Amino acid sequence: MVRFERQVPKKFFKNLENTNGIYEIRVVTTFKSIRILCFFDKGELIVLTNCFIKKSQKTPRKEIKLAEKLKKEYMNEKYGGK
Repeated sequence: MVRFERQVPKKFFKNLENTNGIYEIRVVTTFKSIRILCFFDKGELIVLTNCFIKKSQKTPRKEIKLAEKLKKEYMNEKYGGK
């Protein structure tokens, strides 16, 4: 569990390569490995998009695509496509 850290360790929070600013938050429980995808809104706010139970080493492309789609919708709604 991460508590009151100035900077979250990379093993819990990382930028996914070849994405449009999508990050992955790693949550590990006794029985499952959960991932939450998110992005930054102007560097001040982290917007959570979707989560899933990770069953393999690689993040499923369909989950990344969903996060990118939700990010685009959010940005269009909030900033009018800017």
